[in-house]
Amino acid sequence: MKAFRLDELEAERAANDGAYLQFLRERNMSVGLYALDAGQSDPQQPHHQDEVYFVVSGRASITVGEETTTVANGSVVYVPAGVPHRFHHITEPLKVMVVFSPPEG
Repeated sequence: MKAFRLDELEAERAANDGAYLQFLRERNMSVGLYALDAGQSDPQQPHHQDEVYFVVSGRASITVGEETTTVANGSVVYVPAGVPHRFHHITEPLKVMVVFSPPEG
């Protein structure tokens, strides 16, 4: 079994000065923690994998393709592989769990 604590993952992500920390990689998926500050721009480009975002905390909008919605704690968003997407109008610091399938990179 592999088990993780969000507070420890966040501390590791912050210590590495990055917006993204991949903390699990298996044959069919990878999982990471993504964080953006209020007002920050999201530099993402489309990925080659399907993605699921689970918003752990914060508030923002996300545009996937031509659709836009507001997300907050507990929101789940699916992004198909190759579709342009980004978070924007981040009004509260955003922490998002990201699941890629197949694994990213």
